[in-house]
Amino acid sequence: MLEILYRDDDLVAVHKPAGLMVHRSDLDRRETRFAVQLLRAQLGRHVFPAHRLDRGTSGVLLFAFDACTAARLGQAFESRAIEKRYLAVVRGWPEPEGAIEHPLRRLADGKDVPDAGAPRQEARTDYRRLACAEAPIPSRDHETTRFALVEVFPRTGRQHQIRRHLKHISHPVLGDATYGKGPLNRAFAALFGTGRLLLACADLHLAHPADGRPLRLHAPLEPDFAALCTRLGWTPP
Repeated sequence: MLEILYRDDDLVAVHKPAGLMVHRSDLDRRETRFAVQLLRAQLGRHVFPAHRLDRGTSGVLLFAFDACTAARLGQAFESRAIEKRYLAVVRGWPEPEGAIEHPLRRLADGKDVPDAGAPRQEARTDYRRLACAEAPIPSRDHETTRFALVEVFPRTGRQHQIRRHLKHISHPVLGDATYGKGPLNRAFAALFGTGRLLLACADLHLAHPADGRPLRLHAPLEPDFAALCTRLGWTPP
């Protein structure tokens, strides 16, 4: 069963685990479990996803109980009226804080590569470094590998935006098989026991689509992500 974070007459928020797809996709036609179907079966009623999380990303996933509410939520995401806060573990030590403004093309249908014929769209991601550490994982030039916990605020909503932007500044998310480094991901997973993408949607801040009251939807880190932070002495805010 999916963990319910919030529910009322109009919407429901769940904690999506890493590895679960939101709905059917050409990215994996063999997959049979999806958050939409699981939640419909759990609640015994139709639900409409208001946004998406990548398969490997865990955290807050928001649904509406009717198409009209889903449309209003979708418009709120599109107009940047909903604030999204993520936590990620990245390679290297990025600057204490910064803004990544780098246009992105949409991804080709069913693929993790940009569509060369699509126009570039503006995209901005703000971030703040929360903690740093080193691991005894040798690289070409060093005996250890640096990594950091960062707080990430995507200001636009492009496909794989956080992952692509962090790669753009040479600080890819650890565990990212598409935009990261395979040997480092495998070495890190073997050392810390985290065979997943280390990216989580921790918070959504929004105005309720029915009456405008403020909502703060929060998902705690999954046990493996939280255990990593504990082991390194990190306390995410």
